[in-house]
Amino acid sequence: MVRIVCAGLRFLPILLATTLLMAGPVGASGADKFFDQSLGDFGFELESAKKSGKSGLMLMFEAEGCPYCLKMRETVLNQPEVQAYFRRHFLIFSVDTLGDIEIQDTAGRSWREKSYAQELRIRGTPTFVFIGIGGEILARHAGATRNVAEFMQLGHFVVDGSYKTQTFSEYRQSSR
Repeated sequence: MVRIVCAGLRFLPILLATTLLMAGPVGASGADKFFDQSLGDFGFELESAKKSGKSGLMLMFEAEGCPYCLKMRETVLNQPEVQAYFRRHFLIFSVDTLGDIEIQDTAGRSWREKSYAQELRIRGTPTFVFIGIGGEILARHAGATRNVAEFMQLGHFVVDGSYKTQTFSEYRQSSR
């Protein structure tokens, strides 16, 4: 009996490693599926969005420890209907407003994440910036939305082009 237990313990690390790999990253949430993987070259990402028929990029500027960013991740971005709609229309990336990772903007200029956030005048988190296929900023929204429905409205506001003629607040009022 002792030999069987000892032999079983020999395979425990393998079993544990396999289980962890299948479970995904520690602390991973459903919101992680919302974001696309990136090498930090938003010009390249924009070309990819164009080739795949998307409206452009959506950047979520966030900071570690931001309670509103966490709220968005835990109650909105993890919802399947949100993920399906936004991924259909945009390539989606997270940018750390305090980060030092080097990225390239859509014009090919190099920045640290925090410097890029400053360049775009990101004053609070989360802030959502929508960039069109031509590299222009279509719309931006500072702050968390109240719920899934309001975040979906934000997506429709950009996708249907309403940002060209009205503010998001006006759009929300007219959509009620």
